[in-house]
Amino acid sequence: MKYYAVIDTNVIVSAMLKANSAPWEIIAAIDEGHIIPLLNNEILEEYTDVLSRDKFHFALSAVYSLIEGLKSKAVFINSDLKTDLFPDPDDAVFYEVVMEARKNTDAYLITGNIKHFPKKPYVVTPREMLNIIYNN
Repeated sequence: MKYYAVIDTNVIVSAMLKANSAPWEIIAAIDEGHIIPLLNNEILEEYTDVLSRDKFHFALSAVYSLIEGLKSKAVFINSDLKTDLFPDPDDAVFYEVVMEARKNTDAYLITGNIKHFPKKPYVVTPREMLNIIYNN
C-alpha cells in the first residue's frame, strides 16, 4: 500500500543526521515506494535552506541528491488555504499542503514536532507513520 505524506523539515534533517533512525526509515520508505511525498515549491525552498545551513555540515551534493530524489517521487500540491494559527509561520505550509491533499485522498503530515500542529490522527511522528505502514 502507498501512503501520501508531507514530511516536515525536522524529519529530513534528523534522517540526514542519524542513519537507521525512524526519520531515516521514512526516507527509506519513500525510496521503496511506500510513501509518496507531497511537496510544493515553498517546502522545497525550506528543505534547501535548512539543509544548507553551515551548522549541519551536510555536503551540498548530499543535500541536492536527497532533494532531487524526493522531487522525483513526489506529488506537487498547491494550496490556497492560508492559516496563521501556528506559532512558527514556517510550519503553516506543511499543514496547508496536507489539508489540500486530504480533500482527495488520505494523507499524513510526518513531524518530529507533533506539538507544533493541531492534534489530528493524520499528524504523526516518524515512528507512528512506520507503524501505520508496516502494521497494516
